[in-house]
Amino acid sequence: MKKTLSITRNTLFRRLYAKGKTAVCHDLALYVQKSNAPVNRLGITVSKKLGKAVIRNRTRRRIKEAYRSIEERLPSGYNIVIVARICAVNKKMPELRSSLLKLLKKTDIKVSEE
Repeated sequence: MKKTLSITRNTLFRRLYAKGKTAVCHDLALYVQKSNAPVNRLGITVSKKLGKAVIRNRTRRRIKEAYRSIEERLPSGYNIVIVARICAVNKKMPELRSSLLKLLKKTDIKVSEE
């Protein structure tokens, strides 16, 4: 993640849940808010409802890799939270990437072409 920092503060997660733009599909939920920072900030949430720690960590790694593959095409200055839904557990990284691109398009973030 070259131009992306991690979101670690609970207050920032809560602010995004309350005031951010929301887009939802079968696999993922996305919360986005414009920020004044020159870099993007990313938070990934995987609930205990999805399974044990091994499954949650695998899902988190796949989502992180899907984001990393499109990171260079994203504009800077956004806070992004990706929430895994139950269907994301069985999805492979390319499927999660296409879902993420679809959600970014729904939230009006311009993703440049490859």
